[in-house]
Amino acid sequence: MNFVQPSERLGRLGSSIFSEVASWRAEAASEGLDVIDLGIGSPDKPPAEAVRRTLADAAMREDMYGYPSSEGSPAFRQAAVEWLKFRFGVEVDPAAETTVLMGSQDGLGHLALAVTNPGDIAILPDPGYPIYGAGLAVAGVEPYPVPLRESNGYLFDFASIPEDVARRAKLIVVNYPSNPLSAVADRSFYESLISFAKQYGILVVHDAAYSELAFDGYRPMSILELPGAKDAAIEFHSLSKSFNMAGCRIGFAVGHAPAVQALRTLKANLDYGVFAAAQEAGIRAFAEDLSNEGAKAAAVYQSRRDIFVEAMREAGWVVPKPKATMFVWARVPQGWTSRQISQEICRRTGVVVVPGNAFGVEGEGYVRIALVQEEGRLLEAARRIGEFFREEGLSVD
Repeated sequence: MNFVQPSERLGRLGSSIFSEVASWRAEAASEGLDVIDLGIGSPDKPPAEAVRRTLADAAMREDMYGYPSSEGSPAFRQAAVEWLKFRFGVEVDPAAETTVLMGSQDGLGHLALAVTNPGDIAILPDPGYPIYGAGLAVAGVEPYPVPLRESNGYLFDFASIPEDVARRAKLIVVNYPSNPLSAVADRSFYESLISFAKQYGILVVHDAAYSELAFDGYRPMSILELPGAKDAAIEFHSLSKSFNMAGCRIGFAVGHAPAVQALRTLKANLDYGVFAAAQEAGIRAFAEDLSNEGAKAAAVYQSRRDIFVEAMREAGWVVPKPKATMFVWARVPQGWTSRQISQEICRRTGVVVVPGNAFGVEGEGYVRIALVQEEGRLLEAARRIGEFFREEGLSVD
């Protein structure tokens, strides 16, 4: 007899499409196809050698194996705020306005538990990264998805949010540069966002995980650059994408002190923090960036973007050239759904992409393609897709 049944909240944690994509990939591999996985946004490059050496040296130290503090070491928090000052001109208190995380997803997934109550409302982007909704499901918070559409540059239309929703909302989650949309926002957008949030007493949650993957001289800003933003906003940063440290599980949150402190309190009861050696490696990564030593991850993805977008155009699939992130957000051919085209591409070519509706209702009609393979593999993926398009008589202008 089975005494355990999955809780109802598990059914609200995320899209089943991701499981489907994994099954498509496995099936393609079992059929003998050479799979090119452009699905999950996991960096395929390692951290800089100096960062790896720091991690290795720290891991050999005998004093690295006690429980670390859940808020992070003072040294890591100081290094993080020095990097923020260098990168954005933002000044935050490392003691009261900064906390370390097991990657930004850790904080984004747990924040609602720390600052909301069951039955509250949170405003989310649609399409958006699945952890936003998953964190709300665990906390018993009702999501209010706001459509982000190509015609509006994938930006929030604050005037479209009903008054009663705005008055009840406790959080509004934004993500620029965006996963999955690769959209970007300018200063005027953030000014409107802060004004909206202060008008209704809503905490702004800014996911800035892709702030360092920007191209062609574009430099994304921190929302905390705006005067008074710390009164209304908490911002999440990740070393996973910026410094190729995804497996180290390290990031940090900064900004609105009550939100940072609430997240700290929650995490102090759930975990014992990030491995101290990983924090030492993070400190070195910040130092490398401040000194401009080592290759920047953005340069790798810019080159891949240029090569892949051109190859896809030649293949018959004209896709936008993103200003930032490791993703291409591509409209699917007319007459196909996101799921249909993704499954067929995987089945016929071995190239894995993610259907856009995995990220919300508004993602239907698009796919997300992650530039997480070497340039030669990306060219091969575009070649195979082009062959499939020709066989089916497809094109996207």
